Amino acid sequence: MKTSNFKLLTIFIAMVLFIGTFTSCSDDDSPAVNITVNEGPNGDIGGDFTGDGGNGSRTINWTNNLSTADYNADITATASGTFQIVVADANGTVVLDRNLNGETEPDSIDGVTQAGEPGNWTVTITLTSFNGDGSYSLSAGD
Repeated sequence: MKTSNFKLLTIFIAMVLFIGTFTSCSDDDSPAVNITVNEGPNGDIGGDFTGDGGNGSRTINWTNNLSTADYNADITATASGTFQIVVADANGTVVLDRNLNGETEPDSIDGVTQAGEPGNWTVTITLTSFNGDGSYSLSAGD
């Protein structure tokens, strides 16, 4: 009798472990974004971003010795969600605040920031419900 109970218990535990392997939930499955910096913080700055429906932001400190910056950003044409870039000068004054909305045109932006105080600037990239990929870059203007 003890052997059959042991076999039943062993089979039951094996089934629980087997089923648990395929039904476990993990926070790793939640939507996420990734924002990279491939160059900078002195000279040109730029990077890539990806997302699978998540939200997130990254602030990068950037040394700009001139009073303006040339900027460029693009997202894949099939992207959804929102990309935002906000650039503040050395005094903290916002000199650029632009968005790209997925699934609508345009899917790229470029231009020159407003004039600001040279020195340590901040670049904040924010992705909201973003699903897709893209890239951004800034270089000293004037």
